[in-house]
Amino acid sequence: MANSQLLEIILIAMVAAVILFRLYSVLGRRTGHEREPSERFNRVGGAKPGDTVVALPDRAAARAEPAKPLDAVAKGLLDIKLADRGFDTDHFLAGAKQAYEIIVVAFANGDREALRPLLSADVFATFDGAIRAREARQEKVSFTLAGIRDAKIVQALLKDRMADITVQFQAQFISATTDAAGAIVDGDPKAVRDVTDSWTFARDTAARNPNWTLVATGEPEAH
Repeated sequence: MANSQLLEIILIAMVAAVILFRLYSVLGRRTGHEREPSERFNRVGGAKPGDTVVALPDRAAARAEPAKPLDAVAKGLLDIKLADRGFDTDHFLAGAKQAYEIIVVAFANGDREALRPLLSADVFATFDGAIRAREARQEKVSFTLAGIRDAKIVQALLKDRMADITVQFQAQFISATTDAAGAIVDGDPKAVRDVTDSWTFARDTAARNPNWTLVATGEPEAH
């Protein structure tokens, strides 16, 4: 019985030895045609014909986002900024709102001296003509600017040295016009009106004078 078990163990060992020898002959020997480890990981540019190479994505290119083109307003403001290094959008808008308040109040009051330095010659002539017509009719205007709800730049352009910026104002008025007898001919002294105005300001970027001038007014939209 013992001899039988010993013979069985010997046979199993022989079979295992044969299997291991065959595995070694296939996997464990070098044939002289294997790639060196460095060749197996060649970069794409160093790949040889027949090699299978997986190109990794360029991380720098993946992170880079395509530049968005500037819209017309942003481009116009950039052109103005390049022509006038002292230009600042927020500062300009703050000044435009102050000018708007001064002009609408001065026009209602017929104050030509306050209007003259802020308007171009053509705009001043228009405003002056309206004031003269009102005076000829002996009309008086009661006017209160309740507030400016919003002011935004809707157009910007640089042509040669001249910068033009159009601002859209959303304001609230309380306004009424009375005739010589005191009767109301326009407006309502107790009603607040919402008004949208588009005004264009201009300035020579090469001039020393930093002030902007009102050169055009759009038709107001009352609501």
